[in-house]
Amino acid sequence: MLARPTLGHWLGTDSFGRDVLSRLIFGSRTALMVGFGASVLGATLGAILGVASAYFGGRIDLYLQRVMDVFLSFPLIILALALVAILGNSIPNLIMAIMVPMIPRSALVIRSSALAIREMPFVDAARAAGFGHARIVLRHMLPNVMAPYLIILTAFLGQAILAEASLSFLGLGVQEPTAAWGLMLRGAAVEFAETAPWMAIFPGVAISLSVFAFNLFGDSLRDALDPRLRTQ
Repeated sequence: MLARPTLGHWLGTDSFGRDVLSRLIFGSRTALMVGFGASVLGATLGAILGVASAYFGGRIDLYLQRVMDVFLSFPLIILALALVAILGNSIPNLIMAIMVPMIPRSALVIRSSALAIREMPFVDAARAAGFGHARIVLRHMLPNVMAPYLIILTAFLGQAILAEASLSFLGLGVQEPTAAWGLMLRGAAVEFAETAPWMAIFPGVAISLSVFAFNLFGDSLRDALDPRLRTQ
């Protein structure tokens, strides 16, 4: 227990004698599962609501935006804390708790792009051809907001991984013996800070690098998809 990094245990062991490197590798599955699940569901549902709000306008747009404003009034981590406390500790509940705060943020971004697309001639042509609202929204408007959708999706990935680690650290995420980076940080309590600092350093580095990598990927994707930002 609490063995220092050696050739046998490259990143040392924790207070239970478990290999830190092995738990870091297994913990990445939890982080990516929750991160991808919450960000994909949140960004997709937000995109559908944002496009529908922009397309229909009027009272539907007004009511949807007021509901989104209510959710936006809560910080992401606070709303996720409340939801996971109500739903319980499990990976599906954790995904749902992180997904819900992301929906209004995605909806607002997508709505701003969909408002401009709604006035395009091909949307008027689709209406004149007698196409239904569902076909116009799903086939003609949603594909044209893919660029902002992909950008916000990659931005949400880093936020979701950080939120999952925060909830696990507070004891509201996944539970032992499931490996999770936030749970590893929680296990690296104050009494081990001096005797076994590697218990906190390596999970913290893993969280920081993954969030930084996804944020950097999102910025690069934005530069690639936005013609105004491309270098000549």
